Amino acid sequence: MSKPKVFVTRSILDAGLDIVRDFCEADIWSGELPPPREVLLERVKGVEGILSLLTSQIDDEVMAAAGTNLKVISNYAVGYDNIDIPAATRRGVPVGNTPGVLTDTTADFAFALLMAAARRVVEADVYARAGKWRTWGPSLLLGQDITGATLGIIGFGRIGKGMAKRAQGFDMEILYYSPNCPPDPYAAEIGAHCVDLTTLLERSDFVSVHVPLNDQTHHLINKETLRMMKPSAVLINTARGPVVDTEALYEALRDQVIGYAALDVTDPEPIPADHPLLELENVIVAPHIASASYATRGKMATMAAENLIAGLKGEHLPNCVNPQVYG
Repeated sequence: MSKPKVFVTRSILDAGLDIVRDFCEADIWSGELPPPREVLLERVKGVEGILSLLTSQIDDEVMAAAGTNLKVISNYAVGYDNIDIPAATRRGVPVGNTPGVLTDTTADFAFALLMAAARRVVEADVYARAGKWRTWGPSLLLGQDITGATLGIIGFGRIGKGMAKRAQGFDMEILYYSPNCPPDPYAAEIGAHCVDLTTLLERSDFVSVHVPLNDQTHHLINKETLRMMKPSAVLINTARGPVVDTEALYEALRDQVIGYAALDVTDPEPIPADHPLLELENVIVAPHIASASYATRGKMATMAAENLIAGLKGEHLPNCVNPQVYG
């Protein structure tokens, strides 16, 4: 019996790839960079499944190129803004993602960025490597205290709650923004307070972004909202780059409207090496590695493979973002 044909848009860890190879006739793009658009459109022709990474846009054109045999799209990420969900739903194609497994890893990294920005760790490393460290100085590389400070969390989902959990260990006051402030037992348990966005920005020493990218959150952090923040405030973004207006952020950091930014995601992504943002000392930029631990990326690979194979078998996906396809 022939195996179902699938296209994998980038190579993933063997924990998942071995499962895919065993069950499928897998065409795997092995390049370090994503497949060019024309290659993607060609390689998906006639496939029954697509295992995608967030670096490939899987829109209606790609689904049309795949044709009527397409049964499933499995995204190797918790976010799925790279996939046209309405188009997939119209075609009756379930879309899978990998939620939950990367919550703690991403929250760990977001808090690591917070601490690194607060205590200017990257600047200190550059300073020492440049041979500038000649003696101890009472005003050398002064930073912000974390213990007892106020943390504002924009988006109180799994990762936002994970950030709050870590903040408790530093006796931080925790504010969070969630539209309409629905009752949240965990928030009540830890003493976190739901406030409007303006209040959060005005009161927080650290602002950490944990929202999905959609029409409502695009450029949620912009020139106007940045000016609501404290001059010493630190912005952390491990969500999606376009949630923050990059040009506005650059100007705010350059003009000291806010104190610091620590970014795991950017817009554009990757950010060009000659981008003016990278010329500033009061910003940390990481190459989208918040979930990059061996264990987490391996679990993500397994989940993505399981979603793919369930769809090929005609079974419900273990993690489906458009369950309405099942009627």
